[in-house]
Amino acid sequence: MNAFDKIYAVVRRIPRGTVATYGQVALLAGNPHWARVVGYALHANPDPEGIPCYRVVTKDGRTSKAFAFGGADMQRALLEADGITFLPDGRVDMAKHRWEGLPGD
Repeated sequence: MNAFDKIYAVVRRIPRGTVATYGQVALLAGNPHWARVVGYALHANPDPEGIPCYRVVTKDGRTSKAFAFGGADMQRALLEADGITFLPDGRVDMAKHRWEGLPGD
C-alpha cells in the first residue's frame, strides 16, 4: 500500500461530526512527518464521495484556503452539514469536534 492509500484509509475512518488534523492523519497513516503529503493526497482525492477529505483541517481548526472542491467556503459548508460548529474567528471548535482516531473508532 502506498502513502496516499494509507492516508485515504485513515480519512475514510473520520466519522461524521468530527474532524482530524493533517498531522493526526499523517501519524495514523504511519509517518508523523507526512502532514504535507496528506495535503497532496487530499488534493488528488480520487473519490470525494468515499474519502471525506473536507474533514481534515489544520491543527488550529482552520479550513484550507485551497480546498480542492470549491474553495474554503465549500469546505466550511460541508463541515457544517456534518454538524461541525465554528468559533467566532472562523476556526472549527476543535475541543468539541476533534476525532481521537482510536482503534475501533
